[in-house]
Amino acid sequence: MKDILENIRQIKTSGKKAALCIIVETKGSAPRKAGSKMIVLEDGTIQGTIGGGSLELKVMEDAPNVLRSGIPRKFNYDLDDDLGMHCGGYAEVYIEPILPDEHLYIFGAGHVGKALANLAKQFSFDIILIDPREEIKRSFEDNSFKFIQQDFIEAAKDLDFGPNAYIVITTPKHKFDEEVLAVCAKKQNAYIGMIGSKNKIALAKKRFIEENILTQEEIDRVDMPIGIKFNAQTPEEIAISILAKLIDVKNSKIAI
Repeated sequence: MKDILENIRQIKTSGKKAALCIIVETKGSAPRKAGSKMIVLEDGTIQGTIGGGSLELKVMEDAPNVLRSGIPRKFNYDLDDDLGMHCGGYAEVYIEPILPDEHLYIFGAGHVGKALANLAKQFSFDIILIDPREEIKRSFEDNSFKFIQQDFIEAAKDLDFGPNAYIVITTPKHKFDEEVLAVCAKKQNAYIGMIGSKNKIALAKKRFIEENILTQEEIDRVDMPIGIKFNAQTPEEIAISILAKLIDVKNSKIAI
């Protein structure tokens, strides 16, 4: 069990995908009993075993379909009629996708950033807050969020993101927002969004193009003004708007 749990942790932190397969019930003769576990990786290799033979091969065929859907499923296998194993047994196997950790980078940990962090932690995001202000850092000393106390632009340059990175830019100044976006939009990410009024966003887009800071394609990938559109006014309401967008992107990515 310890090896399986450690393998799952390593898979999640590596950014790769896999499927956890567990025999949950058997009847009659079966290669292994309930509780046997196996991990099927994206490349088709396995860790652990549920007994080998036709059952294991069939589970290895079904696991990629579960991984693509992102939805756990239970499969019933008749070891005689379905798989021709001639042992007269039955096995029920639960297959659950192991998906990479989703990293949420929040540039600006003021009212909106803090509200977003508190909401997003309930939805399995690994949250990293970036803000150089000492008073802001002190306000987070009693919780488990990762906090990078560094200049916004320097942090944006230093950080490596990747395909499971969600970037929210909500610093105290629009100038900082634009400078952070100019750096982050050039890097790989699953989502990037910047806060701002429609007028400020329109001016920013115009400047990015005129000064050759970002291409039109890079601009089009940015969610700005950020979030799902509704009449949000308080920091908490704005955070809900942003989180709704993050969840939509995350779940859409899984379903692809």
